[in-house]
Amino acid sequence: MPAATLAELPVGSEAIVQAMPTGRSGLTRLREMGIVPGTRVRVTRRAPLGEPIEICVRGSHLSMRNHEAAFIAISPAAA
Repeated sequence: MPAATLAELPVGSEAIVQAMPTGRSGLTRLREMGIVPGTRVRVTRRAPLGEPIEICVRGSHLSMRNHEAAFIAISPAAA
C-alpha cells in the first residue's frame, strides 16, 4: 500500500511528515521553512478549486500546490 501524502490530508487533519525527496528545488524551499521528517503539520484550508492548500507548520501558515504536497509522505498524528 502506498504511503499517504500531504495532498490527500483532509482540511482540519494533522499528520507527521515521514519523508521528502531531495533534489527538487521547490521542496528544498519547503524544507528550509521547517517541513522536515518528524514535523507535525495541519491542513487549515483549501482554495475553492482544491489548490493551493494552506498548512500550519511550527506556528506558521504556508501555502503550496497539490503537486508539491504529493511528494511529502505523512503518517497519522497521535492525538
